[in-house]
Amino acid sequence: MNFNLTEDQIAFRDAARAFAQKAMAPFAAQWDAEHIFPLDVIREAGEMGFCGMYTPETHGGMELSRLDTSVIVEELAAACPSTAAYITIHNMVSWMVASFAQPDVADEIAPKLASGEWLGSYCLTEPGAGSDAGSLRTKAIKEGDEYIIEGSKMFISGAGSTHVLIVMARTGTQDEGARGVSAFIVPADAAGIEYGKCEDKLGWNSQPTRLVTFDKVRIPACNLLGKEGEGFKFAMKGLDGGRVNIATCSVGAAQAALTLARNYMHERKQFGKELASFQALQFKLADMATELTAARQMVRLAAFKLDQADPEATLYCAMAKRFATDVCFNVIDEALQLHGGYGYIREYPLERYLRDARVHRILEGTNEVMRLIVARRVLEEGVLEAIY
Repeated sequence: MNFNLTEDQIAFRDAARAFAQKAMAPFAAQWDAEHIFPLDVIREAGEMGFCGMYTPETHGGMELSRLDTSVIVEELAAACPSTAAYITIHNMVSWMVASFAQPDVADEIAPKLASGEWLGSYCLTEPGAGSDAGSLRTKAIKEGDEYIIEGSKMFISGAGSTHVLIVMARTGTQDEGARGVSAFIVPADAAGIEYGKCEDKLGWNSQPTRLVTFDKVRIPACNLLGKEGEGFKFAMKGLDGGRVNIATCSVGAAQAALTLARNYMHERKQFGKELASFQALQFKLADMATELTAARQMVRLAAFKLDQADPEATLYCAMAKRFATDVCFNVIDEALQLHGGYGYIREYPLERYLRDARVHRILEGTNEVMRLIVARRVLEEGVLEAIY
């Protein structure tokens, strides 16, 4: 068992860090304050390969492992968690199109997504179906060689500024639950699509979040991903990776916050001494570093299990998402505390990291749902013995 990064992973990390420090970090505060969706920077990330990190090479992606991807995403999130999080959502869209679309459709669309020429949004959550995604009510009715989509989606990242929507819609009856859900590629400018106002959020201000309404939206039948009834399966596969991605964003934000706190402790003096000389604050920093390291290793373990198609990958991803997003939020909060009043003002980035990281405990399945997933699995006979 080797916990060291490979030479390739070190190269990916260094390239991502250089890009993030040059193209993201200097502008992240402005993006947040002015609610700017940095499309040019995201497309520049696409030129680096960061819009198709685990998309197959045959469709223009880098075909990296989820572990390799986690190394890259952590560096992007250290500069701007909000923008990095959108890039991970876009990567999920790229991967789903390349992996599950009809061959002709995948050949046409996936390379444009992987390069960042086109951007994507993922449409699962509804006003009445958040954590209980299997109860969604958006419908897709087949009529000849088309599907007609009716319904609405809530909290959609990038909505109104992207080119492609991956939409989960019901092709079966409501009684069928998750078995009646299918997935579709929908052009973002299709007739009948309306976008709501840009939500005024606590954080994640560098990416727009909107309600999307579908009113008799017609799409070609070939835009179905896989077969009817496979949508929920695709969504869950996407969510396993999404949970690793969002946990990684928390790790990156916490790493940046910890580094800022360490530096500040050397710079700031109280009672004639550096903050770094006070043992109580030293212990606090030690706990933060320990907890962050534990979170990072858990996230990378989950990514490894996903890469290995481990039968318990979903369990590992849920545990990592729950642990890392909770722990890393606390690390950022402690980093803000170490800055005192300065941490609370926007001249320093701690309050932005705190606001951006807070939603990570909600999306990709709330942490309460993660506990349900973990508890139900480990209560089954033999599971605990298999995972230690």
